[in-house]
Amino acid sequence: MTDHVTVVKCGGGRTLDREAVCRDLAALSAAGGPVVLVHGGAADADQLAGRLGVPQRRLTTPSGSSSRYTDPATLEVLLMALAGKIKPGLVAALARHGARAAGLTGMDGNLLRAKRTATHRAVLDGRTVVVRDDHNGRIRAVDPAILTTLLDRGIVPVVSPPALGEDSQPVNVDADRAAAAIAAALSTVVPATLVLLTAAPGVLADHTDERTLLPDFRVPPAGPVGAEATGGMTVKLQAARDALLGGVGTVVIADGRGDSPVSNALAGAGTRVRVAELAGSH
Repeated sequence: MTDHVTVVKCGGGRTLDREAVCRDLAALSAAGGPVVLVHGGAADADQLAGRLGVPQRRLTTPSGSSSRYTDPATLEVLLMALAGKIKPGLVAALARHGARAAGLTGMDGNLLRAKRTATHRAVLDGRTVVVRDDHNGRIRAVDPAILTTLLDRGIVPVVSPPALGEDSQPVNVDADRAAAAIAAALSTVVPATLVLLTAAPGVLADHTDERTLLPDFRVPPAGPVGAEATGGMTVKLQAARDALLGGVGTVVIADGRGDSPVSNALAGAGTRVRVAELAGSH
């Protein structure tokens, strides 16, 4: 592996151009830059759930964060959507543009280990309930060995949730935070950059106005990430902070809708995220 690796997170939004992302990554890989692609797929999962008649609901924690209610039926839908549809499509797209790629979930090679939140209180359908069958969790450990093996051979790893739980069962984890954890783990071996692609130019001062792009954004080392964090941007900024505190040198949130989105981000487009210094620190 060379002296730097780029980890890219591509979401599942309909406006993101996955073909352009794969074309760009294939060119970067051909130029000798090791890249890892991490993907989500909320829109595809929702579409598949609708076709299969599996209702999709959201859980809201007392702190206000929201996540997909991953009951056993929804976990099956996610596995089919992520590993059965989106990942093969991304691997094929990379191949069309000349890259060798290998599709993985976080369970392969013990890449991502997570702790499932077995019982927790949340708001569901307007009522506060105790949830016991949710298969969401938080990443607790990353073993990047399978990634470094592939990267050393010039192969682009394509990674998605789920992770492997403590009972060796699948656990759904957020793909942005999975990308951050992977970038942090790789940064212990080689300097890493994390690019989080989204359906916006980057972090916006006014989320309704794309002209209000913030070229730099500082997140506090703990606590809420900032008033600019709305909707999906909240978890992206949380993931950016995770990566930076984990040793990743550069984190960029950038537009995934145009041509060469990763190259543009690496060249300065989007928002570079940094951790704010505490008052009085030197």
